[in-house]
Amino acid sequence: MASAKSKFFGFWLFGKSAAGLSGGKKIVFHLWNWLLPLLAALGTGLLSLLLAFGRYAWEVFYGYFTHPLIALLNVLPVLALFLILYCAIGRGWIAHLVTSLLVLGLSTADYFMLLFRDDALMFADIMDAATAMGVVGNYNLTVDDRLLACLLYLAVSTVFLALLVRGRQKWPVRLAVGVLALLLCAFPLRKTYLDDTTYELKAQNFDHVNRWSATQAYLSRGFVYPFLHSIGEAFPTAPAGYSADYAKSLLAPYADADIPEEQKVNIVTLMLEAFSDMSAWDIPGLSEEVYAPYHALEAESVHGKLMDNIFAGGTTNTERCFLTGSGILDNYRKNVNSYVWYLRSQGYSTGGSHPCYNWFYNRRNVNSYLGFQDYYFLEDHYDAVSGGGIAFDNTFFPELTRLCLEDFANGPSFSYNLTYQGHGPYDLETLWFGEWVERLDYTQDSWMIMNNYFGSVKDTSDRLLEMVDAFRECEEPVVLVVFGDHKPWFGDANSVYNELGVNMDTSTEEGFYNYYSTSWLIWANDKAKEVLGNDFVGEGPALSPSFLMDYLFRLCGWKGSAWMQYTDSVMSQLPVLTSNGFYVSWDGAFTTAPDPEQAKIISDFRIADFWYRRHFLYEELTK
Repeated sequence: MASAKSKFFGFWLFGKSAAGLSGGKKIVFHLWNWLLPLLAALGTGLLSLLLAFGRYAWEVFYGYFTHPLIALLNVLPVLALFLILYCAIGRGWIAHLVTSLLVLGLSTADYFMLLFRDDALMFADIMDAATAMGVVGNYNLTVDDRLLACLLYLAVSTVFLALLVRGRQKWPVRLAVGVLALLLCAFPLRKTYLDDTTYELKAQNFDHVNRWSATQAYLSRGFVYPFLHSIGEAFPTAPAGYSADYAKSLLAPYADADIPEEQKVNIVTLMLEAFSDMSAWDIPGLSEEVYAPYHALEAESVHGKLMDNIFAGGTTNTERCFLTGSGILDNYRKNVNSYVWYLRSQGYSTGGSHPCYNWFYNRRNVNSYLGFQDYYFLEDHYDAVSGGGIAFDNTFFPELTRLCLEDFANGPSFSYNLTYQGHGPYDLETLWFGEWVERLDYTQDSWMIMNNYFGSVKDTSDRLLEMVDAFRECEEPVVLVVFGDHKPWFGDANSVYNELGVNMDTSTEEGFYNYYSTSWLIWANDKAKEVLGNDFVGEGPALSPSFLMDYLFRLCGWKGSAWMQYTDSVMSQLPVLTSNGFYVSWDGAFTTAPDPEQAKIISDFRIADFWYRRHFLYEELTK
């Protein structure tokens, strides 16, 4: 009777060996003991996607499956890891448990980081566990329904495999499958997961997220896949000729210098979104009133061209080059050397404002890594000031002025701020600021784009002058730095630039300046001029964003940090040193083929920069 029941219920499936089974039963036995563990691993991969979208809408989760490549790229590594462990251990339930603990453990850490800081877990965070643990150290780690579902699945699937999927495969079969899985991971999978083209283009999924949010762009691809892709960012390639000892030797002659107490003026820096002076192009029909306010301010400032690394986007490149003095940016995951930290070390309060979302370019988190003590965004300040929504310049400038004046009364302050108003694209149907370009024979779209852009420029300039007038009357010393982040978007495929006949060919000197230049100015009120012994008027050199703070300190008569002293020596030779292979010497000579002496300066700067970005020097300020 027992034998009949065993045959009927198929209890032979639950044995440890296929020995003694007939051909058909042997095939079923092996399928049972291979497929069920693989299905369990597949479930783990799918559960990682259940956690991957954090607090965002469920549509993001559904989107993983409307983009099958994303689902596949998230599940494949889980299956590969399981197979490698299964073939090495020979016990399905153990391999499944270890795989699930690793994958779901990391997914859970990512889930909490998204909940608490709107920041995703990357491989670099694993390398700096102390920082990663600090992210969640002060938060309540509540287990919710999704986490409970993961725990329940892990428990049930592991027990099921341990009791009912007990078959052990022969070692030659396990060896063959394991080696195949390892080879797949070592070659095609490794190349695919680190490939930027696949990540940026083929695995693009912006259906339910904002592409300008670094966090949302990351989670739109799941978790396992972007996490593995971030390995490449965690191990950036050192520049040619790099050695830590040589990098340190370049910086060894310098040490941070103190700012004299009697010279500590308030510093307000302001990056204007897509703000660029195009008046030199003699645009037909453009009103002279558009740039008149800005030119009036230039006349009482030191001013020059800013040669950005970017065009019509990538705001944080200009922003973070200015704040750090670095020429190449990292994906910041922890505290990084910056002029903000240096100014904090000199007793300055550090803060600023941006009237847009704190997740934009992950500023909420990165700004703290850069050393800012306080920073106001839409969510925690400007939403209430504007009455709801992004604050444009008619609201932003008066509020920023008020905040700065409050800070001046409490000791020396450094404030870095950026506007949003000039952000494209520009409306093709409604004139936001009236008509500033004559109709002439422009196409309708070009005319609308130009009016909305130049109207924004005029409005921003007017608001800027109102701020300057307030600082002019201030009894505290104030130095104001103003610059643009990049040229504006001017129609798809640069349609407006083309219609205006502007040379945008960067292989030519004229095209290089037209494509990459914005402008900078440094203004000081009378009290600051008196304290610093400088009238702050005149024309300055073309500068890369990474050297603008150097030039400010030079005008103030300060030596600055050790890094600034080194980069000042570089700036004295090559004040424009871009990441695009364009260089301008101090005498204004443009080149894409630096001479041997210039090439040595560039190479040394890249080497020193690489070391400086990886060795945080202001640890005492974080204690």
